[in-house]
Amino acid sequence: MSDTETQAPTKKGLSFPSAYTVLFAVAAIVALLTWVVDAGVYNKLSYQGDKFEITYADGTTSDLPATQDSLDSVGIKADLEKFVNGDIYKPVGIPNSYTAVDPNPQGIMDLFQAPIQGMYQSIDVVFFVLVIGGFIGIVNHSGAFSAGINRLSHVMTGRETWLIVIVTALISLGGTSFGMAEETIAFYPILVPIFIAAGYDAIVALAAIYLGSSIGTMCSTVNPFSTIIASNAAGINWTLGLNSRLALLIVGTVTCMLYIIRYAKRVKADPTQSLIYNQKKEIEARFLKNVSADQDHSKLEKHHSLILILFASTFFIMVYGVSSLGWWFEEMTTLFFVSSIIIAIVDRIPEKQFVTEFIQGANDLLGVALIIAIARGVTVLMDNGMISDSILHASAAMVDGMDKGVFIVVMMFLFAGISFFVPSSSGLAVLSMPIMAPLADVVGVPRDNIVSAYQFGMGLMAFITPTGLVLASLAMVNVTFDKWLKFVLPLLGILIALSATTLLVSVYI
Repeated sequence: MSDTETQAPTKKGLSFPSAYTVLFAVAAIVALLTWVVDAGVYNKLSYQGDKFEITYADGTTSDLPATQDSLDSVGIKADLEKFVNGDIYKPVGIPNSYTAVDPNPQGIMDLFQAPIQGMYQSIDVVFFVLVIGGFIGIVNHSGAFSAGINRLSHVMTGRETWLIVIVTALISLGGTSFGMAEETIAFYPILVPIFIAAGYDAIVALAAIYLGSSIGTMCSTVNPFSTIIASNAAGINWTLGLNSRLALLIVGTVTCMLYIIRYAKRVKADPTQSLIYNQKKEIEARFLKNVSADQDHSKLEKHHSLILILFASTFFIMVYGVSSLGWWFEEMTTLFFVSSIIIAIVDRIPEKQFVTEFIQGANDLLGVALIIAIARGVTVLMDNGMISDSILHASAAMVDGMDKGVFIVVMMFLFAGISFFVPSSSGLAVLSMPIMAPLADVVGVPRDNIVSAYQFGMGLMAFITPTGLVLASLAMVNVTFDKWLKFVLPLLGILIALSATTLLVSVYI
């Protein structure tokens, strides 16, 4: 009897809410916090080319000469060169400038407007996701993807574990080098069918991609959006602390691989052990609908091979553009749109058919785009309620006077908590580093440990925080948040222990 025939019926009744409901609940909690948490802001300093501009709590501004003396006078221990060459490009929080302000609690109307404002603020990411959907739709229509998966599944027979190792390692490398995060959205429609065809479930594909990205960004080595900008804002060279972060990157990535492989082997041997077994038929129908089991494995048609080369080249160009050419969402979105047109020409898809398939593909990822907008809406509520700086100020006061070992571990957890409210790595770096880094001097801890605590804390929270990319990633494979938590929490415990140990060794040795 087949797995499908013996599959347990889907339970009816109460079920875990969708990603949209989870995020809206988080937004409601944040809105409530704006009623009970005191509002306050730090003065911000921004570089204006020929001057520094300080924005005060009351909204007024003043100018300072763009000199090192000006930075020293406000207590920002960063080199002027970092502002001039663009390494620090966002407003920086000024130490000891926290000021309580009149509260601006967020009401019902603000709560419902926040996702709309979030859509406006994240339109670059939203449009990127929709164009990726259209791109995948065109490739699926060509039949090249189906042929490629059939061929690959045949070649990988008996060596499926290497899929996990290769995908996790490559995406971890992207995360540690240039902060590959949102870009991974493009990989789910490609890799999930491959993993399912190899006998795994969708969680294995999700884990290889999302855990790879998360552990890579958590242990960033040369990532300009976290390591370098945080080090610059802390007033130190980004190479300080590199060895400890590199060590944790290696150990953490291997740990993630082994954890995924252990689960994957259990699922492959007995599909009923899958955390999403009751969705097996539904997920296979969704991701393998374009894959024909009767297709010849021995060879690919020439035009299919050409389309797959164009397909793979698109991703190589994207990675190169982001890591070396300074590309961001506008350039990446353009790349996928142009690639869609080229593939349609190669496959001789009629113009009307191209438009139909592209729109249908974009429609498949519309839900993901909406989740990204709602998540950004949570940040809108925080900013409008003016409690982000208040939480940072309270955190800084909490660690004052601690033993250095306790201090550095508590700092990691504090950064994890703050990153729930400020999920942007660069945004958290420029906001928190000028405030937190001087505390290391008082305790007697090198400032590079503060940078590592920031990275590890924010990275650990990224595994589970609804305000990050996790819900958008789960929506790509139709896995609910509770199933993900059940899968990832044991691993998260291991990584917390490894991170705390790394910080303690850096402090005491």
